[in-house]
Amino acid sequence: MTNLVFYDFETCSSNVSYGQIIQAAAVLVNDNFQELDRYEGRCKLSPGIIPEAMALIVNKTTPKILKETNLSHYKMIRQMMEKFNQWKNSIFIGYNSINFDEEFLRRTLFKNLDYPYLTVTNGNERADLFSLTRAAYLYYPGCIKTEISDKNNPVFKLDKLAPINGIQHNDAHSAISDVLATVEIAKLLSKSAPNVWKASLMTTNKDKTLKIIKNELTFCTDFFYYGKSIPFVLTYVCEHPQWGYPMCFDLKSDPKNYFSLSLKDLRKELKKTPKVIRTIKHKKHPIIMNASYGINFDVYKKIGLEELCQRAKLIKENKEFSKKVSEILNEEAMEKHDFDSQEEVYAEESIYKKFTTKEDNAIMPIFHKAEWEEKFLVLQKFKDERLRYFGKKILYEESPESLPKDEYRSMHKEISARVLSTNKEKWNTIPRTYAEIDALRNKFKDDKEKLELLDQINLYIEEIEKVYQKAS
Repeated sequence: MTNLVFYDFETCSSNVSYGQIIQAAAVLVNDNFQELDRYEGRCKLSPGIIPEAMALIVNKTTPKILKETNLSHYKMIRQMMEKFNQWKNSIFIGYNSINFDEEFLRRTLFKNLDYPYLTVTNGNERADLFSLTRAAYLYYPGCIKTEISDKNNPVFKLDKLAPINGIQHNDAHSAISDVLATVEIAKLLSKSAPNVWKASLMTTNKDKTLKIIKNELTFCTDFFYYGKSIPFVLTYVCEHPQWGYPMCFDLKSDPKNYFSLSLKDLRKELKKTPKVIRTIKHKKHPIIMNASYGINFDVYKKIGLEELCQRAKLIKENKEFSKKVSEILNEEAMEKHDFDSQEEVYAEESIYKKFTTKEDNAIMPIFHKAEWEEKFLVLQKFKDERLRYFGKKILYEESPESLPKDEYRSMHKEISARVLSTNKEKWNTIPRTYAEIDALRNKFKDDKEKLELLDQINLYIEEIEKVYQKAS
């Protein structure tokens, strides 16, 4: 069996493109959940990174902790990557990791001149215990205890889930504590919902997932809406012509009602809600179950498995319907592309806009191995201007004396303009954090501990402001 890497990041912001990891932890376990190795690291904020006050409150990070940490962000990432590269051929798994920690990791590696797709290369695959837990609760309601919200929905937040299931989680929102709690929840689900656990291990690779979806006549998967997981029994129709996602038909509808429609009328029908064509994000670890699991729910129970299979066969045999759906999806995607292309994209958020070349990827390790005084010369070899920009930022943060003076002044002026901006920017700014602190003081007016931390954060932001006001 493959080893599992459970990991978690604490960050100074919820913004995956412009925020920063300030604490990282990971534990390598075997298929019996026995620990084989671990990594823990904490770093200070890089110059020009303005934290969100609420993020620091949540992960209990004081300015004192940030300032007294010896490790820089760049050095922590180098340490972490040295460990992660030793753990190849593993499944990387976190709690709500694919939409958050994973995106932070990819963008962090991209900005630190490392290949970003660590969790899907070198024999690695990826999973998310958050979606797995929700699916397990849906198909095996008694497999895990949850709190119930005011809206009568199960609560799947890690800091609520762990204690109610007898899992020690004393220091919630510290990276290592969250990792260890995630391991224990995975261990629990592997025993209490074994079929969901086994199914989840079959969809940690995008190609294997796509093959399952294409080859199965019918299957059951869940989507999360308004605090609840909803099951759907589906069959494959086509791949999205632009994005490659498997597009699947919801078998609660009779496909014969759609086959004879003109392209124009079918387009109208496909826009209606609830959607009859469902997108499966096969790269994001969907939980794919046998269609028989869907029969436990009234909407599909009334139809019956035999009829669902008959409907699926009609769709599989109707290539004209598949062609029509594909044509409609292609037109919609082209319209969206024309709209998106008008928006300005900064280097930090451009990771999926253009992939780095093999030639530039080969230069990255040379940059990291070079002495600081040699790194600027290595940067000139990159053809991708984004990588040259990120490299100069690393030098600005880590070894400013290794940057030519004009390059340093230019970088310092640019960062100053960004952090002091009073405009509505994509990144966090000093004025925005002051406004956030004021709002939080009102929110936590009766919480002495949080008010004291807010005062400390305010002083910390003032110190940062003085540094950059000199350059403006």
